[in-house]
Amino acid sequence: MMRFLLPLLSAAVLAAPARAVEPAGLLANGDFETLTERGNAAGWPVTADITLEKEGTNHFMRLKCLRPFSKVMVHREVAVEPGMEAFALNYKVRHQDIKRGKENWHDGRIMMNFKSAALQQVDPSPKHPSFSGTQKDWQERSQQFRVPPGAKKLEMIFTLFEPESGSLDLDDIKLVKIPLAEIEKAEADAKKKEQERIAALPKPKAQVPVPAADKLPKPLKVAGNRLVTPDGKEVWLQGLAIPSMEWSAGGENILKSIEVGIGQWKANCIRLCLGEKFWAGSGPYQKDGGMAYRQLVEDAVNAVAGKGAYIVLDLHAYRAPQQIHAEFWKDVATRYKDHPAVIFELMNEPHDIPWEVWQKGGPVTDKKKGGDALAENQQELVSFQSIGMQGLVDVIRATGAKNLIIAGGLDWGYDLSGVLAGHALEDKVGNGIMYSSHVYPWKSDWQGKFLAIAEKYPIFVGEVGADTQRMEFIPPERHEDPATWVPDMLGVIQKHRLNWTAWSFHPKATPRVLLDWDYTPTPFWGVPVKQALAGEKFETKRLR
Repeated sequence: MMRFLLPLLSAAVLAAPARAVEPAGLLANGDFETLTERGNAAGWPVTADITLEKEGTNHFMRLKCLRPFSKVMVHREVAVEPGMEAFALNYKVRHQDIKRGKENWHDGRIMMNFKSAALQQVDPSPKHPSFSGTQKDWQERSQQFRVPPGAKKLEMIFTLFEPESGSLDLDDIKLVKIPLAEIEKAEADAKKKEQERIAALPKPKAQVPVPAADKLPKPLKVAGNRLVTPDGKEVWLQGLAIPSMEWSAGGENILKSIEVGIGQWKANCIRLCLGEKFWAGSGPYQKDGGMAYRQLVEDAVNAVAGKGAYIVLDLHAYRAPQQIHAEFWKDVATRYKDHPAVIFELMNEPHDIPWEVWQKGGPVTDKKKGGDALAENQQELVSFQSIGMQGLVDVIRATGAKNLIIAGGLDWGYDLSGVLAGHALEDKVGNGIMYSSHVYPWKSDWQGKFLAIAEKYPIFVGEVGADTQRMEFIPPERHEDPATWVPDMLGVIQKHRLNWTAWSFHPKATPRVLLDWDYTPTPFWGVPVKQALAGEKFETKRLR
């Protein structure tokens, strides 16, 4: 969230008098005891709302909110010199009646951001200590953090950032360089302690028993542009996408939706959206290392498999594969290695990268050409090194898992044209690759983006749907009436026997299949989806 505040901060800093970069890369006069001839703390500003205070013989800095929702900021810069691997920040703090402003980050805090020589932000930045309420006594605080590659300076802003009221006292601010090994040891100790705590917790109970072997579906593999079982029988996947486990550790009606989706809606495939942070146990409010989340996934797998259907475990991530995604798939693939009902979908919606990077990995920058992609889901662009989709395939196969794999295309999962242009993925030891396209009414060129590929490879339309409610990121001229788009889309799916799961089996994640948690189908999308899953035929009158 603080990433959006930096332009405001920069403007405030530019309006202040020029300040020299601290000598030797450390904060000077952090104890406020070196005074100027006027009695001010040398190197620190003094204004109506930034004052030097004294208690006995001790001096300290006080920031005061004189006007509700105003900004009080003290800016310092620390040079990052060669050989600096990590920093430790130590300080004393107390505060009085800091009431948060309009946002939850409108409080007292120490903002810290690394910058390159070109003054671009270098991630990751240190965590920003924050303060609210009242703490009458001095507290000693400390924080250690790494210096990221390419960082040339550390910007520090001591601030009351638009609170309603309050004052913040700081003293004995000391920034020192430390060996990286010191942080690594502290992290290892903390990790070990956390693992011991989690190991002592009671394991969550299964809600769905492991199904008998004779209830399981047969494993799938790629044969030409179709999916077949080991005996050569073709399987056509048709079903529903169930969201919420990508935004909630507990999900929303997951097992009930599986029961209704397969039992009443006749789906033979469920696409379950997952988040790598929740799987690892590092999501909001998780205190069990992800055990309950992973058990819910296990229950979902057993619920689907026990009905003889297939479940797609979708890593609901964006942009391009990173190492954190590889770690997720290594764990998931080890757990569900060769499970006949489980299919692995590498990444939800790649976007804004070249096909070469999509396939093999490489640098991903935050630059994009205007108009090339809609700002769907308001996903923020960042910079990192991608390992590529092939890298994720290789991680999965290295576990020994042969499960069918799904790979989504570019343009937020829609465009598969690069697959026919030399960027197909390799799978020499597994059951093959199926390619995924997400098709919505604002997407065009069906033939070039997925139908041409369907002639050679099996296609999984993992997200498809239409809604009468126009999403804000869709230009008005690209909105289309579901009454004409839906039958044309379902007709194409049926004519080419494209595997598909309708988005979404949830009343709030649009395009909606459901009106409510009574599983009432929406008339514009849910009704035709239910009809198609029951075998009703649709005719395509116009390709897009």
